[in-house]
Amino acid sequence: MEASGVKGDHVFIGEHKHALDPKGRIIIPAKFRSALGDRFVVTKGLDKCLFVYPLDEWQALAARLSSLPLTDKDVRMFIRFFFAGAFECEIDKQGRALIPPNLREYAKLDKDIVITGALTRIEVWSNEAWDDHSASIDIEHPTIIDKMVGLGI
Repeated sequence: MEASGVKGDHVFIGEHKHALDPKGRIIIPAKFRSALGDRFVVTKGLDKCLFVYPLDEWQALAARLSSLPLTDKDVRMFIRFFFAGAFECEIDKQGRALIPPNLREYAKLDKDIVITGALTRIEVWSNEAWDDHSASIDIEHPTIIDKMVGLGI
């Protein structure tokens, strides 16, 4: 069943605290593994976290971005930001995935991390960045409420 661009089982929810192991691997929460599949894409996300996409979501995003005009400098910069650092990952038998050093550095992943569901993707945050981000969210702010109402939510 497809509703508003959300496909099948690809609705990721929840917050999971884990640790990055010395080799740079993270444990993918069990409830996320089946929707991610054996292979998935991790890339630089917004707000200094990592975005993790199932392959079909990544391909759908690529298709949407490829339809944008490459003559637009902002489009080119966004595509470079998002795709240049992207990495295809696999989950090992212990449910772990290796995050490459460039992505760990970008998101400042050290030891303690938070893996969050974000609708059609997963986000990976350093524990400190997640705590700071969470503390800064003011969902009651009138501007946010007005914008969401304007978007039909």
